[in-house]
Amino acid sequence: MLRSRLRTPFRSVPLLVLLTALVAGVAITLGARTVPAAPSPDVDVTKDLSYAPARPAGTQGHKLDLFVPRSRRPAPLVIFTHGSGWMADNGRMDADKVAAQLNPHGFAVAGVAVRSSSQAQFPAQLHDIKGAIRWLRANAGKYHLDPKRFAIMGESSGGWATTMAAVTGDMPKLEGTVGVNGPSSSVQAAVPFYPPVDFRQMDAHMVTDCTPRKDGSVPSGCHADPKSPESRLLGCPINDCADKVAAAGPLTYIGKRHTPPFLIFHGKQDQLVPYHQSRLLFDKLAAAHQDARFFSFPKARHGTFLEMLSDPDTQRGASQETTRHGHTTRPAPAHPSWQTVISFLNSALRTTEH
Repeated sequence: MLRSRLRTPFRSVPLLVLLTALVAGVAITLGARTVPAAPSPDVDVTKDLSYAPARPAGTQGHKLDLFVPRSRRPAPLVIFTHGSGWMADNGRMDADKVAAQLNPHGFAVAGVAVRSSSQAQFPAQLHDIKGAIRWLRANAGKYHLDPKRFAIMGESSGGWATTMAAVTGDMPKLEGTVGVNGPSSSVQAAVPFYPPVDFRQMDAHMVTDCTPRKDGSVPSGCHADPKSPESRLLGCPINDCADKVAAAGPLTYIGKRHTPPFLIFHGKQDQLVPYHQSRLLFDKLAAAHQDARFFSFPKARHGTFLEMLSDPDTQRGASQETTRHGHTTRPAPAHPSWQTVISFLNSALRTTEH
């Protein structure tokens, strides 16, 4: 149902309508618990863990699910958080599908929810994901996790949380006080799918027309609109609060400190988060001599992170660029898959398959 809605011609559908359809699809999926990935008998599954007290009471934004393969050695961990335009506390959605791919290769997976923008505004969401990372480190022994080998993965606004956590690990001013304090909030690898990274550059690269009108306003449904997901996240129209936009932008922090290696995925037909956002991220990492791989998909739209790794139609024409120690390669044909992710994680976390 959701995919058929998203295939409506881009220029006839406002951004907010598409996002509403996305969140509605999330709600349907969460409510019905449809087609969960069946866990292996060799995986310990623990759901509804609270990494901090619910805030507000009864909400899901401080919950996580764990999928840990049974092994002799503590498992390296991939923290996954789903996107919703910050409009839902649904971060655990599809973590079972990620776990189904990664558990057989020795990786534990934590599906982590953060609060929605209606429950709290930025920097609460960054504080939440960092609180979850700290909680997981503090409880690594209990759940047989390797606290020295944590990666983070997310799509859309979850890709934003992934990128923000990766570039601000252990920064005192951005730690917050959610949950356990003391353990490190750093991660050793980051895998963002189509992350927004600079809110004020989004409209200029949308596949829809977001050209400002003569009176200076922007079309309803564009990111600069006062009711856009980004404006709601920050609590102000993004054109009116440059300081908040900069604070919530991962690019602000790259180049000032070492960042973990990145594996980035983005479709050029993305109708919600422009492809240019990941281009900005990759180029900033390259300029700062950080390590990254960037996969581009000419045909891929928004919400296709699973298809990017498995569907031939979505993958058709994909290309890869890399940057390492200041040396950047030109785009070359590529065939991304889950094995691409697994190989990246093994390299970045300096581990081998169990």
